[in-house]
Amino acid sequence: MKLAEIMTSGVVTATPEASAVSVARQMRDHRVGSVVIVDSAGSPVAMVTDRDLALRVFAEGADAETPIGEQASRPLVCGEPEMELDEAAALMVQHRVRRLPVVDAGRLAGIVTLDDIAVRTGNLEVAQRMTAEVIEGALPQFYFHERG
Repeated sequence: MKLAEIMTSGVVTATPEASAVSVARQMRDHRVGSVVIVDSAGSPVAMVTDRDLALRVFAEGADAETPIGEQASRPLVCGEPEMELDEAAALMVQHRVRRLPVVDAGRLAGIVTLDDIAVRTGNLEVAQRMTAEVIEGALPQFYFHERG
C-alpha cells in the first residue's frame, strides 16, 4: 500500500512567523494535534504539535506572540506519495514520530499519522504496536507483509 492511498491531503499549515497562540487556535479550530510549518514556497520545514506548544512555549513562559518557527520540531522527517507503507512505518518508528508529512516535488501533499494507519488499513493491532515502538524507540519492523 502506498502513502498516497492513506494520507490525509487537507493538512493544516502555518508559516514560521505565525504566533504560538494563532497556531494553538488553528489546532483547536481544525481539531488537530499538529500543524506543519511551511516556507513561502509551500515546502515543509518543521512541525509543531500540541505537546510542543505545552512544553516548549507555554511551560517555558514564552509569550503567546512568540513566532512558532522558533519552537517547532526539526529536522522534519518526510515521506513521499509513492513510498510503501512498510517503509513509512519503519521510518516513523526509527525517528520516533507519530506524524509523517508527505512531500511531492518539494511541496506538502499530505500527512500520514498512526491513527491514519490504524483506520485506513483496518489494522489496529499494528498501529498499537507501532505506537508502543515509537514511544519506546524500538527497532523498525516490517508490518504489512504477510509472514510465511
